Amino acid sequence: MQILLVTDIGAEEHVYVGLFGFVHGSRGPLINEAAVEKVELLVQDAISQGAKVVVGGKRHNLGLTFYEPTIISDVKNEVLIARREIFGLVTPVIPFKKEEEAIQIANDTDSGLAAYLFTNNIQRLWRVSEALEYGLVGVKNHVSFSQVAPFGGVKQSGLGREGSKYGLDEYLEIKCICMGNMGGYGSPLIVEIIGVSFLFCFPICE
Repeated sequence: MQILLVTDIGAEEHVYVGLFGFVHGSRGPLINEAAVEKVELLVQDAISQGAKVVVGGKRHNLGLTFYEPTIISDVKNEVLIARREIFGLVTPVIPFKKEEEAIQIANDTDSGLAAYLFTNNIQRLWRVSEALEYGLVGVKNHVSFSQVAPFGGVKQSGLGREGSKYGLDEYLEIKCICMGNMGGYGSPLIVEIIGVSFLFCFPICE
C-alpha cells in the first residue's frame, strides 16, 4: 500500500506499508494482535467523541497485524488517544491557538518519552523544548536519539537512561564512608565508585 501525504507547504511524502526488507516496505506490522486491538479502541474512542478520519483508520488489507497509517483530526485532549502511548501508525491532530496552549496540551499526559517540535524560530525552539516534560525532544527531526545520547523518559515512561555516559549510572554502585575524629580535621567524606575512591577532607575552622 502507498499513501501520499501532502503537507500545507506542498511537500509530498510517500509512505509504503509492507514487511521490512521487501519491496518498498517502510512501515511494518504491529507487534501482535493485542496491539492492533488497542489502536482500534483508541481510534474508535476518538471518533465517537467527534474526531474525523483524514486517512486510514482501519486494519490494512495485507492482513495479519498490519494497520493503515492513520491521521485523525479535530481530536479533543480528553480522549484516550491523546492521553496514552499509541504504539501504532496513528497521528491525532489537536488544534491550538497559542504556544502556551500547545505546551499545556503536550504535557497533559502521564507519559513522557519523546516529543517533536517543528519551528524555524530559534527562540521558540529553546523555549518550547525546555518547557516540554519529555525525556527526548526532536527538533525538526523525527529521530531524537542515538547510541551516544541519553535515551529515556519521564513520568510514567520510565526512570533512568540508556546510552551515553549517563547510561552507565545503572551499572554503578556508590558507597559513602564517613569518618570522624581525624586529628584536627572535620569528618572526611569518601566516595567510592566501582573501586575508585575519592577522599574529601574538610578542616575545622576555629
